[in-house]
Amino acid sequence: MIVRWGLDELEGLLAELGIERPFVVASERWGGLLPGASRWSEVPTDRIADVAAAAEGADGLLAVGGGSAIDLAKAVSADSGLPLVSVPTTYSGAEWTGFFGVRDPDRRMKGGGAGAHLAGIVYEPQLTLDLPRDQTGGTALNALSHCAEALYVAGHNPEGDREALAGAELIGETLPQVLADGRDLDARTRLLEGAQHAGAALGSAGLALAHAMAQAIGGRYGIPHGAANALCLSPALRFNEPVAAEAIGRFGEALGVDDPAARVEDLARASGFTRLRELGVPEGDLDEIATAVVQRAGAKANPRPASPDQVAELLRSIW
Repeated sequence: MIVRWGLDELEGLLAELGIERPFVVASERWGGLLPGASRWSEVPTDRIADVAAAAEGADGLLAVGGGSAIDLAKAVSADSGLPLVSVPTTYSGAEWTGFFGVRDPDRRMKGGGAGAHLAGIVYEPQLTLDLPRDQTGGTALNALSHCAEALYVAGHNPEGDREALAGAELIGETLPQVLADGRDLDARTRLLEGAQHAGAALGSAGLALAHAMAQAIGGRYGIPHGAANALCLSPALRFNEPVAAEAIGRFGEALGVDDPAARVEDLARASGFTRLRELGVPEGDLDEIATAVVQRAGAKANPRPASPDQVAELLRSIW
């Protein structure tokens, strides 16, 4: 993966990759980043074949936006074989993994897959300055979840650990600063650096139970992935404590706290997330959601096996 910082590096990166006719996947807000390039602006969409057809004649894909735009471009990349360059405008980390989810325009999950041809990333902190508070906090907590889970997931490794700890330290330090002043470019820059480390940890190690819970909830009800992760990380940390105390302790050290689950709850509240019911999740669906959670890859890679009944109790603790 080639990583560059600064939007002025984009054209040079595309040239380095031999991409002369990029197809842009971005909402209307970001569609003009490369004037004159062909583009798709319905984000998200489950019309993958239509997007791939529209990209015919292109020699690469450029995704600009958050996880929805990048996941859509990854689905097209997997379908078409085109290399993908991402310009993330949130802290989601989607740019680091070839896996993707496919959502319809109402954000309901319609499928997913893997096999995107990731080629490069350009980070530009200026593009995050107008990110709303809830999206800032939600996607940053999603990144923090990448850090935590990379330390104890079945695929954890030394490189992923280094990235996870570096990311957790930066996110823990700078997210409160950005929530206090979203126009603080220095804090935004360091938060984006933390998200870069978190994304690299994700790409190196993988996902565990918190993400399995968030994915099942978000895909069913159209809830933003960051909002779901903001609530699901704390109970997952507490559930894993009996078997992953050392890893969770290191995560807490990176955050500068003795109780990382409580700190995550504080950051979630500061970002505007308190209970699943406030996101529109019906209490009567929790058992059914739990059954779906344990079937996900993240739950299976979790260090402590979780039954549907146990996951249902975790969901009730944040309902």
